Amino acid sequence: MQLVVLGLNHKTVSVEVRERFTISVDNINKGLRHLDNYNGISEAVILSTCNRTEIYAVVDDAEENLQDVKEFFFALAGSDDAKDEYFYYYVDKDCIKHLFAVASSLDSLIIGEGQILSQVKKAYSMAREAQATNTILNTLFHRAITTGKRVRTETRIAYNAVSVSYAAVQLALKIFGTLEHSNTLIYGAGQMAELTARNLMGKGAQKIYVANRHFDKAQELASKFGGEAVGFREALRKANDVDIVVTSTGAPHYVVKPWETQ
Repeated sequence: MQLVVLGLNHKTVSVEVRERFTISVDNINKGLRHLDNYNGISEAVILSTCNRTEIYAVVDDAEENLQDVKEFFFALAGSDDAKDEYFYYYVDKDCIKHLFAVASSLDSLIIGEGQILSQVKKAYSMAREAQATNTILNTLFHRAITTGKRVRTETRIAYNAVSVSYAAVQLALKIFGTLEHSNTLIYGAGQMAELTARNLMGKGAQKIYVANRHFDKAQELASKFGGEAVGFREALRKANDVDIVVTSTGAPHYVVKPWETQ
């Protein structure tokens, strides 16, 4: 029996590729409950976030079962359009070291961000509920989660910017000194956009405008903060009314272009 992790993250592939291999909660649950369909895989935990998708598994033989783990990965992601260089594949001690780094937010886009530990806990909880873990992964994830907690409580890793959204707000504060009476336009209505809005309002921002290609999602997010939804294509017409523009989308291209500001 060997421990392995197959994955890709913000270091190995672009946002566009990461989105192709994101695994939905429904697919994670289905895959874990039908683990017996895949040869050589006896235990599994699936971690899928905006910055990484990883499958931790216990296999009979790391080399012989690599293709089985890949097939499991591709089936759940719904795509097999992949190049070998997209992925990392760590075995035994390297797998353990990698998970501990992930849980401790040492492998995050922003070192010290607080979301990843809760995401690791959730991934492990889903696997436990699906009865896809046993002694080996139970022990590994218990130790990794405990280590992640210790790193956050016994070091100063969380005293710096703890997410991309928080880093953006800190930069705005550095430029303006205060965000009181400031208006902000946010492109995007996902989790990171909501965290950005929350951080901005927490620092005294006066009003939030939200632009999204799906107007109903923009309305939903704006309503949480007493803000205003604006059409995606018409958003920059608000430029004269705002002090800060933040883009938080999964688009692989530029969202704001010079000619759109004319």
